[in-house]
Amino acid sequence: MMKKRRHRRNNVNATQKATLNKDAAGSEEVGDRLSKLPNDILLNILERVDTLDAIMTCILSKRMMKLYTKLSQFFLSCSSILGHNVRTNSEYVRTNSVVAHVTDNILSTKSPEITISKLKIRFILMQPDCYTIDKSVARTMATQKVGAAEFEIITEKIHKKCSPADLLYHAKQFNDFFSACLDAFAGLKRLWLRNMRFGELDIPNILTTCKLLESLHLTNCDSGMNSVVQLEHAKLTELEVEYGKFEIVELTCLPKLQRVSYKGWFNSHKGPLYFGFVPQLSKLRLAKIGTRPTRTLELSQLLGNVPYIGNLHLDFQSEKIWVLPESSKLLRPVLSQLQQVNLDNLSEGCDLAWQCLLLKLHRP
Repeated sequence: MMKKRRHRRNNVNATQKATLNKDAAGSEEVGDRLSKLPNDILLNILERVDTLDAIMTCILSKRMMKLYTKLSQFFLSCSSILGHNVRTNSEYVRTNSVVAHVTDNILSTKSPEITISKLKIRFILMQPDCYTIDKSVARTMATQKVGAAEFEIITEKIHKKCSPADLLYHAKQFNDFFSACLDAFAGLKRLWLRNMRFGELDIPNILTTCKLLESLHLTNCDSGMNSVVQLEHAKLTELEVEYGKFEIVELTCLPKLQRVSYKGWFNSHKGPLYFGFVPQLSKLRLAKIGTRPTRTLELSQLLGNVPYIGNLHLDFQSEKIWVLPESSKLLRPVLSQLQQVNLDNLSEGCDLAWQCLLLKLHRP
């Protein structure tokens, strides 16, 4: 009996080993499928991930080693290294230096015959790394065709930890960097700035220099408490403003502007936005936590100069309603072309009133 049991166990072990070997062989075949793909498909895959991850993938394969020099889209970000658990300043320095070094290396070795369709770099405003990035980008713009270039600039301190002095210091850092690197900024299509308190003319000056700019994103940026900023630009199509202490953002002359988003504006008495010449504006998103007394917005007045709004998104984020549900007679002239509307976080009892109002706008 003992011998039979041993024989059965040996058979079971042999079967398990055969199964494991088969699975291992199958895994090798699956793992090898990536390198067997055509180059155009591999490039398409690599361009969908962070460029640093793409490079590390290429390093693992002899066949893919030179593929990264043929990439047409680049996304280089300190966040891919930083993650969300940065604790020391040395980590900031190290990760930013990696991004600067890789940016310079990639752009200097890239084949000039391949057009760069998209170049996005997210980096921390620290010397000398930001200057290294700028010189690499400016050199590339001067020698190669770059379809869309984007800077997303992060500060060492997050916005919740920034004092007024920090905001002023960050703005000075940026202005020094900006003044020394005008060639790269002149070629940008998108720009995202964080945690800066500018002088009165700084933001208009940025727009004047960035002649190709199509998208501007300002997070916790302003020109001082209760400041007014006037925006004019020939090509800007998208504007996003988050927080900051502006009294009002005046969209004076933006003939190509299509999308505006304003989140968490200061408790101004004039209203968050003034719409001047914005003939193509079609999408508006307003979001605010209404925990403090603030002026109730009247859409009929706010949008009086806007010829067409097709998409309206209002996010109240609290029980306080900061938009007055006006009569359909007043709202119909400014919202008659409305095709899509989102009303988020309405307090109980207000949702039905708003729905009825919106239905009345489209009643013959």
